[in-house]
Amino acid sequence: MAELKTETITGGRPGSGAHRVVALCGPYLSGKTSLLESILFATGAIGRRGSTRAGTSIGDGSPEARKRGMGTEINMASVDYLGDQWTFLDVPGSIEFQHDAFTALAVCDAVVLVCEPSPERVVALTPLLKYIEDRHLPHIIFINKIDSADVRVRDMLAALQAISTRKLVLRQVPIRRSTADGGEETVGYVDLVSERAYRYKSSGASDLIEMPAEILPRESEARREMLETLSEFDDTLLEQLIEDVAPEKSLIYRDLHDEFGSDQISPVLLGAGDRENGVRRLLKALRHDTPFVDVTAKRRALPSNGVAMAECFKVLHQSHAGKLSLCRVWSGTLTEGQSLGGQRIGTLLRPFGQRLDKTTEAKAGEIVALAKVEAISAGQTLSASGIAASADFPVADPPVFTLSLAAKNRNDEVKLSGALHKIVEEDPSLSFEARGETHELLIKGQGEMHLKVAVDKLAGRYNVAVETTTPRVAYRETIQAGAQQHARYKRQTGGHGQFADIKVEIKPLPRGSGFRFVDKIVGGVVPRNFIPAVEDGLIDYLKEGPLGQPVVDLEVTLFDGQYHSVDSSEMSFKMAARIAMSEAMPKCKPVLLEPILKVTVVGPSESTPRLQRLISGRRGQLLGYDTRSGWTGWDEVSALMPEAEIADMIVEIRSVTQGIGSFRTEFDHLQELVGRAAERIVEETKKRAA
Repeated sequence: MAELKTETITGGRPGSGAHRVVALCGPYLSGKTSLLESILFATGAIGRRGSTRAGTSIGDGSPEARKRGMGTEINMASVDYLGDQWTFLDVPGSIEFQHDAFTALAVCDAVVLVCEPSPERVVALTPLLKYIEDRHLPHIIFINKIDSADVRVRDMLAALQAISTRKLVLRQVPIRRSTADGGEETVGYVDLVSERAYRYKSSGASDLIEMPAEILPRESEARREMLETLSEFDDTLLEQLIEDVAPEKSLIYRDLHDEFGSDQISPVLLGAGDRENGVRRLLKALRHDTPFVDVTAKRRALPSNGVAMAECFKVLHQSHAGKLSLCRVWSGTLTEGQSLGGQRIGTLLRPFGQRLDKTTEAKAGEIVALAKVEAISAGQTLSASGIAASADFPVADPPVFTLSLAAKNRNDEVKLSGALHKIVEEDPSLSFEARGETHELLIKGQGEMHLKVAVDKLAGRYNVAVETTTPRVAYRETIQAGAQQHARYKRQTGGHGQFADIKVEIKPLPRGSGFRFVDKIVGGVVPRNFIPAVEDGLIDYLKEGPLGQPVVDLEVTLFDGQYHSVDSSEMSFKMAARIAMSEAMPKCKPVLLEPILKVTVVGPSESTPRLQRLISGRRGQLLGYDTRSGWTGWDEVSALMPEAEIADMIVEIRSVTQGIGSFRTEFDHLQELVGRAAERIVEETKKRAA
């Protein structure tokens, strides 16, 4: 691809050559990648439109995305459109990869929120739209696949307005015609500002046509609604409407520009991304109304004073290029070989899909990959003063799905650790930890597909094949009754022997008390220097009780004993303590304890009854539900649930919430588990030990 020319500006206008960044986002299957393909074709960046189905698109180009036919990470491409430079970021639509979407939105000047023409599926936009509105990002809503829609646009607009806190401004009305089967298809649109009608073509710019007479009443009504909405922000326009004076088109365009840039309105456009329908109209709206880099920097309280400063929003690790830090330049110019904040900038690369084009400099507004700047990570800025954290950079949500990992080849264990560090640096919504209680390596993420993609990356990019299983629950055990036990450890081997004799009393404690050791030795029957060894022996035994689990919530009192002046030692008393516990514990009615978590499930209000049934069906104890703070039309349901029921719960939650529900957990208490479930767990533990 030819190298793009850019200029550093401190305020721009269309045609100035300034570089702007726009994110294409929306739910899974809304058509973002096809829309990007048509944008690239319409701007001449590619000579032929690719297809996601055929695996030839610029977006969704990674092996993991191709395999699943869905976006799994940010894709980007830069274009020249009528003298302006643009970078379009196609972000994943699935909530499981939502953190990538949010990090991309952090560095954008504007957003195109893509949705299907289905009022029932509008709720799926809520998490994205709330994030966008909370951060005051100017955004256009693009109703995609309009060519095959059988829903009225006014119904779609009403559904969208119900979840939007911004005033929606419809910019177009569709022109429809009847089909042979008695239905309707959209064949064009009327622009409500210019009042011109256009007919879609299968490819290329739409044809200007005479406005059909039958569309005039709807066009007049929709235009009036558009003007009335804009007049809420412009007294001049309001006066003209009251006096029934036709406003100048320049005034309407100015109001659309100003209110869009200040995030007071959200324009709504129509089209079909896979056929280029409405794509050029979208590009023109973006060109006219999208803020420039200095405005976005001001919104985020970042400097745009001409001094070099860039922000990393994504890290990639590639076999041939090493670590790449994707950055947006907010101010000044970055050049190859430049030293900035104690870091030397090596090769500069401009991403275009899966391709990386070398460049010698990157100016304000551009997105560029810095090669091998090891010190910087996503969410940090690089400037003359060094590396600093971005105050408003998105934080990853807590994980909701976990797998246990093990390298298929034991020789790969060291390599596995290094690979995990890299994929977590690429995607901070992933995490991993070694769980000591169950001796497992756990990988955690935002859903089943999220972790499957991570496993594919381990195998495909880092050549580490792994096996995955459902993590084991960290059960505990305790006692229901007390007992006294006398234990003696005696060995004679020719030289010094080993001797220790102790008497202990064991009794249960209230839940959550842990382990308590009480020393009641009097008269020196057990010398003071051997008593800590008794406690050590007790603690050592408690790592695995008669049911095979760590033992908690009991008190052991050492109240009598004997010793030998020559043969007694710390090791002898430690062994005697273990013997005492192993003989006494089965008499104390051991019982299994399972961890109970406090779970808060969030989802759209209409899904609340289904979520409550789901929780009850997983041995959950409902505590109640309430509206979700700050979320219109959402509830949160609280419950106490066994950890064993949580493992795959997110799959079911997503299935009843159109893919957007989630939950968070915190440990609450341990609870006795008896019956067949307890017997099964004890049997499985014995098999693993064997």
